[in-house]
Amino acid sequence: MNIWGHIANSLKHGNACALVTVARAEGSTPRDAGARMVVGPQSAFHGTIGGGTLEYEAIRRAASAARSGKPAFVLQSVSLGPDLGQCCGGRAEIAIEVLTPHSLEMAEMLARREAEGTAFATVATVEPDGPLNRQIVEAVPDDIFSMEVDPVSSRRRLSERFGAIVRPLYLFGAGHVGRALVLALAPLPFDVTWIDSRAEQFPGPVPANVRKICVSDPAGALEQAPDGAFVLAMTHSHPLDEEIMARALLQQRFAYCGVIGSRTKRARFQKRLNSRGIDSSLISRMVCPVGISAIKSKHPAAIAAGIAVELLERDEAGHQQAAAGKGLAQNIPHGQ
Repeated sequence: MNIWGHIANSLKHGNACALVTVARAEGSTPRDAGARMVVGPQSAFHGTIGGGTLEYEAIRRAASAARSGKPAFVLQSVSLGPDLGQCCGGRAEIAIEVLTPHSLEMAEMLARREAEGTAFATVATVEPDGPLNRQIVEAVPDDIFSMEVDPVSSRRRLSERFGAIVRPLYLFGAGHVGRALVLALAPLPFDVTWIDSRAEQFPGPVPANVRKICVSDPAGALEQAPDGAFVLAMTHSHPLDEEIMARALLQQRFAYCGVIGSRTKRARFQKRLNSRGIDSSLISRMVCPVGISAIKSKHPAAIAAGIAVELLERDEAGHQQAAAGKGLAQNIPHGQ
Protein backbone atom coordinates (compact mmCIF):
# COMPACT_ATOMS: atom_id res chain seq x y z
CA MET A 1 0.00 0.00 0.00
CA ASN A 2 1.35 3.41 -0.97
CA ILE A 3 1.36 5.13 2.41
CA TRP A 4 3.91 7.84 1.63
CA GLY A 5 2.60 8.47 -1.86
CA HIS A 6 -0.80 9.18 -0.35
CA ILE A 7 0.68 11.39 2.38
CA ALA A 8 2.72 13.37 -0.14
CA ASN A 9 -0.35 13.91 -2.29
CA SER A 10 -2.28 15.23 0.72
CA LEU A 11 0.49 17.57 1.83
CA LYS A 12 1.01 18.80 -1.73
CA HIS A 13 -2.55 20.14 -1.67
CA GLY A 14 -1.90 21.98 1.59
CA ASN A 15 -3.78 19.53 3.79
CA ALA A 16 -2.50 18.10 7.05
CA CYS A 17 -3.09 14.38 7.60
CA ALA A 18 -2.42 11.77 10.26
CA LEU A 19 -0.45 8.57 9.90
CA VAL A 20 -1.91 5.82 12.09
CA THR A 21 0.31 2.81 12.82
CA VAL A 22 -0.23 -0.36 14.83
CA ALA A 23 3.02 -0.10 16.78
CA ARG A 24 2.53 -3.24 18.84
CA ALA A 25 -0.07 -6.01 18.91
CA GLU A 26 -0.62 -8.66 21.58
CA GLY A 27 -3.23 -11.40 21.66
CA SER A 28 -6.24 -11.29 19.35
CA THR A 29 -6.09 -8.03 17.40
CA PRO A 30 -7.59 -7.15 13.99
CA ARG A 31 -4.16 -6.51 12.43
CA ASP A 32 -0.54 -7.16 13.31
CA ALA A 33 2.12 -4.59 14.09
CA GLY A 34 2.93 -2.50 11.04
CA ALA A 35 -0.62 -2.07 9.74
CA ARG A 36 -1.07 1.56 8.72
CA MET A 37 -3.63 4.03 7.47
CA VAL A 38 -3.67 7.72 6.54
CA VAL A 39 -6.52 9.83 7.91
CA GLY A 40 -7.56 13.29 6.75
CA PRO A 41 -9.08 16.07 8.87
CA GLN A 42 -12.57 15.21 7.61
CA SER A 43 -12.15 11.50 8.50
CA ALA A 44 -11.46 10.33 4.94
CA PHE A 45 -8.97 7.47 5.17
CA HIS A 46 -6.65 5.33 3.07
CA GLY A 47 -5.62 1.87 4.27
CA THR A 48 -6.86 -0.08 7.28
CA ILE A 49 -5.77 -1.24 10.73
CA GLY A 50 -8.42 -3.95 10.73
CA GLY A 51 -11.85 -2.34 10.92
CA GLY A 52 -14.25 -2.52 13.85
CA THR A 53 -14.31 -0.29 16.89
CA LEU A 54 -10.50 -0.06 17.11
CA GLU A 55 -10.29 1.46 13.64
CA TYR A 56 -13.36 3.65 14.20
CA GLU A 57 -11.82 5.18 17.32
CA ALA A 58 -8.41 5.55 15.65
CA ILE A 59 -9.99 7.42 12.72
CA ARG A 60 -11.92 9.70 15.10
CA ARG A 61 -8.81 10.56 17.11
CA ALA A 62 -6.55 10.91 14.07
CA ALA A 63 -9.00 13.18 12.23
CA SER A 64 -9.32 15.39 15.31
CA ALA A 65 -5.53 15.61 15.58
CA ALA A 66 -5.19 16.40 11.86
CA ARG A 67 -7.73 19.24 12.16
CA SER A 68 -5.40 20.97 14.62
CA GLY A 69 -2.90 21.43 11.80
CA LYS A 70 0.01 21.06 14.23
CA PRO A 71 2.74 18.41 14.05
CA ALA A 72 2.29 15.81 16.76
CA PHE A 73 3.22 12.24 17.66
CA VAL A 74 1.41 10.22 20.33
CA LEU A 75 1.37 6.57 21.37
CA GLN A 76 -1.82 5.15 22.85
CA SER A 77 -2.25 1.72 24.44
CA VAL A 78 -5.68 0.17 23.90
CA SER A 79 -7.18 -2.96 25.45
CA LEU A 80 -9.83 -4.14 23.02
CA GLY A 81 -12.02 -5.61 25.75
CA PRO A 82 -12.03 -3.11 28.66
CA ASP A 83 -11.46 0.02 26.55
CA LEU A 84 -13.55 -0.71 23.45
CA GLY A 85 -15.99 -3.43 24.50
CA GLN A 86 -14.74 -5.84 21.85
CA CYS A 87 -14.62 -9.58 22.39
CA CYS A 88 -11.16 -10.14 20.87
CA GLY A 89 -9.35 -9.64 24.16
CA GLY A 90 -6.10 -8.37 22.62
CA ARG A 91 -4.10 -5.24 23.27
CA ALA A 92 -2.68 -2.81 20.72
CA GLU A 93 -0.41 0.19 20.87
CA ILE A 94 -1.45 2.78 18.29
CA ALA A 95 0.80 5.60 17.05
CA ILE A 96 -0.88 8.71 15.65
CA GLU A 97 1.36 11.21 13.89
CA VAL A 98 0.15 14.48 12.38
CA LEU A 99 2.05 15.59 9.28
CA THR A 100 1.73 19.09 7.84
CA PRO A 101 2.80 20.59 4.49
CA HIS A 102 6.15 21.46 6.13
CA SER A 103 6.96 17.73 5.88
CA LEU A 104 6.26 17.56 2.13
CA GLU A 105 9.92 17.22 1.08
CA MET A 106 10.43 14.28 3.43
CA ALA A 107 7.16 12.66 2.34
CA GLU A 108 8.11 12.94 -1.35
CA MET A 109 11.54 11.40 -0.66
CA LEU A 110 9.93 8.47 1.14
CA ALA A 111 7.27 8.13 -1.57
CA ARG A 112 10.00 7.75 -4.20
CA ARG A 113 11.69 5.06 -2.12
CA GLU A 114 8.35 3.37 -1.50
CA ALA A 115 7.66 3.26 -5.25
CA GLU A 116 10.68 0.97 -5.72
CA GLY A 117 8.53 -1.79 -4.22
CA THR A 118 10.92 -3.21 -1.63
CA ALA A 119 11.11 -2.86 2.13
CA PHE A 120 13.11 0.02 3.57
CA ALA A 121 13.75 1.49 7.01
CA THR A 122 13.82 4.95 8.55
CA VAL A 123 14.98 6.49 11.82
CA ALA A 124 13.84 9.72 13.44
CA THR A 125 14.17 11.57 16.71
CA VAL A 126 10.81 12.23 18.33
CA GLU A 127 10.63 15.87 19.41
CA PRO A 128 7.99 16.94 21.95
CA ASP A 129 6.12 19.31 19.62
CA GLY A 130 7.95 19.12 16.32
CA PRO A 131 7.61 17.05 13.14
CA LEU A 132 9.51 13.81 12.72
CA ASN A 133 12.35 14.19 10.24
CA ARG A 134 12.82 10.65 8.99
CA GLN A 135 16.04 9.51 7.38
CA ILE A 136 16.38 6.33 5.32
CA VAL A 137 18.90 3.83 6.67
CA GLU A 138 20.58 0.95 4.88
CA ALA A 139 19.84 -1.92 7.27
CA VAL A 140 16.23 -3.14 7.25
CA PRO A 141 15.36 -4.30 10.79
CA ASP A 142 13.23 -7.29 11.77
CA ASP A 143 11.01 -5.07 13.92
CA ILE A 144 8.48 -2.98 12.03
CA PHE A 145 8.21 -0.34 14.74
CA SER A 146 10.52 0.22 17.70
CA MET A 147 11.21 3.09 20.09
CA GLU A 148 14.36 3.57 22.14
CA VAL A 149 15.37 6.31 24.55
CA ASP A 150 18.80 7.90 24.04
CA PRO A 151 20.58 7.57 27.42
CA VAL A 152 22.42 10.87 26.92
CA SER A 153 19.74 13.21 25.50
CA SER A 154 16.72 11.28 26.87
CA ARG A 155 15.08 11.81 23.48
CA ARG A 156 13.08 9.01 21.93
CA ARG A 157 14.46 7.49 18.73
CA LEU A 158 11.95 5.85 16.40
CA SER A 159 12.93 3.09 13.96
CA GLU A 160 10.38 1.91 11.39
CA ARG A 161 10.14 -0.46 8.48
CA PHE A 162 7.99 0.41 5.49
CA GLY A 163 7.01 -1.58 2.42
CA ALA A 164 6.36 -5.28 2.18
CA ILE A 165 8.96 -8.02 2.24
CA VAL A 166 7.92 -9.78 -0.95
CA ARG A 167 8.60 -13.29 -2.19
CA PRO A 168 9.97 -13.60 -5.74
CA LEU A 169 7.75 -15.93 -7.79
CA TYR A 170 8.80 -17.21 -11.20
CA LEU A 171 5.53 -18.14 -12.90
CA PHE A 172 5.78 -20.09 -16.15
CA GLY A 173 2.77 -20.07 -18.45
CA ALA A 174 0.37 -17.33 -19.58
CA GLY A 175 -2.69 -19.50 -20.10
CA HIS A 176 -6.09 -19.10 -18.46
CA VAL A 177 -4.96 -20.16 -14.99
CA GLY A 178 -1.78 -18.11 -15.24
CA ARG A 179 -3.82 -15.02 -16.10
CA ALA A 180 -6.19 -15.66 -13.21
CA LEU A 181 -3.30 -16.27 -10.82
CA VAL A 182 -1.52 -12.98 -11.47
CA LEU A 183 -4.78 -11.21 -10.62
CA ALA A 184 -5.21 -13.25 -7.43
CA LEU A 185 -1.65 -12.43 -6.38
CA ALA A 186 -1.89 -8.71 -7.19
CA PRO A 187 -2.59 -7.57 -3.58
CA LEU A 188 -0.37 -10.21 -1.96
CA PRO A 189 3.36 -10.02 -1.05
CA PHE A 190 4.74 -11.59 -4.22
CA ASP A 191 7.03 -10.15 -6.89
CA VAL A 192 5.94 -12.07 -9.97
CA THR A 193 8.16 -12.71 -12.98
CA TRP A 194 5.75 -14.09 -15.60
CA ILE A 195 7.40 -16.11 -18.37
CA ASP A 196 6.13 -17.53 -21.66
CA SER A 197 7.49 -18.08 -25.15
CA ARG A 198 4.27 -16.79 -26.74
CA ALA A 199 4.08 -13.00 -26.62
CA GLU A 200 0.48 -12.97 -27.81
CA GLN A 201 -0.63 -14.89 -24.71
CA PHE A 202 0.18 -12.03 -22.36
CA PRO A 203 -2.56 -9.49 -21.64
CA GLY A 204 -1.70 -5.82 -22.14
CA PRO A 205 -2.00 -4.33 -18.65
CA VAL A 206 -0.78 -6.40 -15.70
CA PRO A 207 -0.71 -5.73 -11.93
CA ALA A 208 2.10 -3.56 -10.61
CA ASN A 209 3.86 -6.55 -8.99
CA VAL A 210 4.13 -8.45 -12.30
CA ARG A 211 6.92 -8.32 -14.88
CA LYS A 212 6.34 -10.07 -18.24
CA ILE A 213 9.17 -11.91 -20.00
CA CYS A 214 8.88 -13.50 -23.45
CA VAL A 215 11.79 -15.84 -24.26
CA SER A 216 12.29 -18.77 -26.59
CA ASP A 217 13.76 -20.88 -23.75
CA PRO A 218 11.51 -20.25 -20.73
CA ALA A 219 13.33 -22.73 -18.48
CA GLY A 220 16.54 -20.76 -19.00
CA ALA A 221 15.00 -17.84 -17.13
CA LEU A 222 15.59 -19.77 -13.89
CA GLU A 223 19.23 -18.73 -14.04
CA GLN A 224 18.13 -15.18 -13.18
CA ALA A 225 15.86 -16.23 -10.30
CA PRO A 226 17.14 -15.32 -6.82
CA ASP A 227 17.76 -17.87 -4.09
CA GLY A 228 14.61 -18.60 -2.08
CA ALA A 229 12.27 -17.80 -4.95
CA PHE A 230 9.11 -19.79 -5.61
CA VAL A 231 8.95 -21.59 -8.97
CA LEU A 232 5.59 -22.53 -10.45
CA ALA A 233 5.14 -24.20 -13.86
CA MET A 234 1.80 -24.18 -15.67
CA THR A 235 2.74 -23.99 -19.33
CA HIS A 236 0.94 -25.34 -22.40
CA SER A 237 3.52 -28.14 -22.69
CA HIS A 238 4.13 -31.05 -20.30
CA PRO A 239 7.69 -31.58 -21.61
CA LEU A 240 8.38 -27.89 -20.88
CA ASP A 241 6.88 -28.22 -17.39
CA GLU A 242 9.15 -31.22 -16.83
CA GLU A 243 12.23 -29.32 -18.03
CA ILE A 244 11.43 -26.40 -15.71
CA MET A 245 11.00 -28.75 -12.74
CA ALA A 246 14.21 -30.63 -13.57
CA ARG A 247 16.28 -27.45 -13.67
CA ALA A 248 14.63 -25.97 -10.60
CA LEU A 249 15.06 -29.09 -8.46
CA LEU A 250 18.67 -29.64 -9.50
CA GLN A 251 19.65 -26.12 -8.48
CA GLN A 252 18.50 -26.88 -4.90
CA ARG A 253 18.09 -23.18 -4.05
CA PHE A 254 14.39 -22.50 -4.45
CA ALA A 255 11.94 -22.45 -1.55
CA TYR A 256 9.09 -23.94 -3.59
CA CYS A 257 8.96 -25.93 -6.84
CA GLY A 258 5.43 -26.62 -8.03
CA VAL A 259 3.77 -27.76 -11.23
CA ILE A 260 0.08 -27.69 -12.03
CA GLY A 261 -1.45 -31.09 -12.68
CA SER A 262 -2.93 -34.24 -11.22
CA ARG A 263 -1.61 -37.12 -9.14
CA THR A 264 -1.18 -39.04 -12.42
CA LYS A 265 0.98 -36.23 -13.80
CA ARG A 266 3.05 -36.26 -10.61
CA ALA A 267 3.64 -40.01 -10.88
CA ARG A 268 4.75 -39.68 -14.52
CA PHE A 269 7.02 -36.75 -13.71
CA GLN A 270 8.59 -38.68 -10.85
CA LYS A 271 9.44 -41.55 -13.19
CA ARG A 272 10.74 -39.24 -15.95
CA LEU A 273 12.80 -37.09 -13.59
CA ASN A 274 14.26 -40.19 -11.98
CA SER A 275 15.22 -41.53 -15.41
CA ARG A 276 17.12 -38.26 -15.96
CA GLY A 277 19.28 -39.14 -12.97
CA ILE A 278 17.64 -36.79 -10.47
CA ASP A 279 17.72 -38.16 -6.94
CA SER A 280 14.40 -39.22 -5.42
CA SER A 281 14.99 -36.97 -2.40
CA LEU A 282 15.06 -33.96 -4.72
CA ILE A 283 12.02 -35.12 -6.69
CA SER A 284 10.07 -35.46 -3.44
CA ARG A 285 10.30 -31.67 -3.04
CA MET A 286 8.22 -31.13 -6.17
CA VAL A 287 4.66 -30.02 -5.37
CA CYS A 288 2.03 -31.52 -7.66
CA PRO A 289 -0.91 -31.07 -7.65
CA VAL A 290 -0.70 -27.44 -6.51
CA GLY A 291 -3.35 -25.47 -4.65
CA ILE A 292 -5.86 -26.31 -1.96
CA SER A 293 -7.36 -29.79 -2.43
CA ALA A 294 -10.65 -28.78 -0.78
CA ILE A 295 -11.48 -26.58 -3.79
CA LYS A 296 -12.96 -28.88 -6.44
CA SER A 297 -13.98 -26.30 -9.05
CA LYS A 298 -11.99 -26.33 -12.27
CA HIS A 299 -12.84 -22.73 -13.13
CA PRO A 300 -9.54 -20.86 -13.72
CA ALA A 301 -10.33 -18.24 -11.07
CA ALA A 302 -11.16 -20.92 -8.49
CA ILE A 303 -7.98 -22.87 -9.28
CA ALA A 304 -6.00 -19.63 -9.01
CA ALA A 305 -7.59 -18.83 -5.66
CA GLY A 306 -6.56 -22.22 -4.27
CA ILE A 307 -3.01 -21.82 -5.55
CA ALA A 308 -2.77 -18.30 -4.12
CA VAL A 309 -3.81 -19.62 -0.68
CA GLU A 310 -1.18 -22.37 -0.82
CA LEU A 311 1.57 -19.97 -1.89
CA LEU A 312 0.64 -17.53 0.87
CA GLU A 313 0.67 -20.32 3.48
CA ARG A 314 4.07 -21.56 2.35
CA ASP A 315 5.48 -18.02 2.21
CA GLU A 316 4.34 -17.25 5.76
CA ALA A 317 5.66 -20.59 7.02
CA GLY A 318 9.02 -19.87 5.38
CA HIS A 319 9.28 -16.46 7.04
CA GLN A 320 8.34 -17.92 10.43
CA GLN A 321 10.93 -20.67 10.07
CA ALA A 322 13.60 -18.14 9.07
CA ALA A 323 12.72 -15.91 12.03
CA ALA A 324 12.87 -18.86 14.42
CA GLY A 325 16.25 -19.87 13.03
CA LYS A 326 17.57 -16.33 13.38
CA GLY A 327 16.37 -16.16 16.97
CA LEU A 328 18.03 -19.49 17.75
CA ALA A 329 21.30 -18.33 16.20
CA GLN A 330 21.26 -15.13 18.27
CA ASN A 331 20.85 -17.16 21.46
CA ILE A 332 23.85 -19.40 20.78
CA PRO A 333 26.90 -18.14 22.70
CA HIS A 334 29.81 -16.96 20.57
CA GLY A 335 32.44 -19.59 19.97
CA GLN A 336 30.04 -22.54 19.94
